[in-house]
Amino acid sequence: MPPKPILRRPLVLAAVMAAMFMIAIEATIVSTAMPQIASRLGDLHLYSWVFSSFLLTQTAATVVFGKLSDLFGRKPVVLVGIAIFLAGSVLCGLAWSMPSLILFRLIQGVGAGAIQPVILTVVGDLYPGQQRGKVQGYLASVWGVSSVLGPMAGGLITEHLGWPWIFWINLPIGLAAAAGFWAFLHESVSAEKPSVDVVGAALFTVAVASLMAALTEVGLSNRGTALAAGGLFVVSAALFVFQERRARDPMMDLQLWARRPIATANAATLLSGMAVIGLTTFLPMYVQGVLNQSALVAGFTLTVMVLGWPVAATVAAKTFHRVGLRRTFVIGAALLPVGAMAFVLLGPNTSPVVAGIGSLVVGLGMGFLSISAIVIIQDSVGWTERGSATASNIFSRNLGSTLGAAVLGGVLNLSLAGRGSGTGGVDFEQVRELLDRPGQAIGDAAVRAALGEALHVTFWAVFGIAVLTLVLALLVPRVKLQPAAGERAAEKEVAAE
Repeated sequence: MPPKPILRRPLVLAAVMAAMFMIAIEATIVSTAMPQIASRLGDLHLYSWVFSSFLLTQTAATVVFGKLSDLFGRKPVVLVGIAIFLAGSVLCGLAWSMPSLILFRLIQGVGAGAIQPVILTVVGDLYPGQQRGKVQGYLASVWGVSSVLGPMAGGLITEHLGWPWIFWINLPIGLAAAAGFWAFLHESVSAEKPSVDVVGAALFTVAVASLMAALTEVGLSNRGTALAAGGLFVVSAALFVFQERRARDPMMDLQLWARRPIATANAATLLSGMAVIGLTTFLPMYVQGVLNQSALVAGFTLTVMVLGWPVAATVAAKTFHRVGLRRTFVIGAALLPVGAMAFVLLGPNTSPVVAGIGSLVVGLGMGFLSISAIVIIQDSVGWTERGSATASNIFSRNLGSTLGAAVLGGVLNLSLAGRGSGTGGVDFEQVRELLDRPGQAIGDAAVRAALGEALHVTFWAVFGIAVLTLVLALLVPRVKLQPAAGERAAEKEVAAE
């Protein structure tokens, strides 16, 4: 039977937004403080792994904890996730070296991987399809606000309190979120003892972690390490598929992932993640290195994307019950190649306003696409599969970002080496000098021309990925919004008193 009227949903939603803000602001606030952290801890060659380690374990943990929330309920899993994230935050602030910081960021990533899919699943449990769109708009605004506040907060905290506090600031936010879930989120979960596929979870974690490591090392041109990690991925992935076929209750239901709404929406989400990472990684390089603009102007061309994303998500949330989920998804996917075309048209004398317009259009597209994708997936399944389905979408986006960074980074490397640019070989050291001392180094004109042509090839790759995203979006079937909150499996019901 349906759950009794939900009277405390706003309080649960407040806890969800607090937990999401804690995860969302982490990336931007750490990025701002990293130069000072690196100067204190040393080992500058490990700089990128401070970010990669967090994303690695976050991506690997997402699917595992999504499944656990289907087995044991959302509340215990999200509380465990918050506890792990806060423990990692405390340890990060106490780090004494770059390797120790990377280790503690791995712990933080596990907590983030537990929190993000489960809090989105909680929203799917408590709100029917039409209301959920509005709530997803609120959550999208959290990401927008955190992206704007993060750099400023990171700078102020680092300057006045010291870099450890960029991690310790998570403690009051996380404790407040945990208190909200503990007090107001009430679940009725089946007393039947669930079967946990521990072997499958372990193999999946190893497979995803090794894949992410391989992609990261390829991007850093560490071929030996990348090959070793790639070999480990192949072996662990094969063993994982074997295990899932024989497990009584597999950690990953391959049939669930193969359902048309989930498979197509996730595939489009993965490609959209690749396109966005191409924009955020290479557009600032073009604006500074080729258009010879300041870092402030380069940052502005990305800021408009960050602002456009939550605006479009909010608009989509208020209209997709009239326009339709599939149509909203397709509109978002169609905006990606339109925005990406602006980057293809960039030239050495182009105004950075063109780049900003393209970035804004891509942000609008991602707002429409991301919010409709999560609702399509959640409304394609029941309560007992919603955690796994939600996690699959987040996993796809994270994997797309990592895959895009590796693939598009490879395109840029090949182009700079002269295989695509036609200007002769240029290495990253020359590009670094160009970005550090614009207009002053001997031969800047030649390096700038080579960089411009190489990035032009990369932007064509981003455009191609955006077009493929649209093609996959057209394959997504129509999904009806669930008419009432709390359609649960008979054995599991969620109700907030």
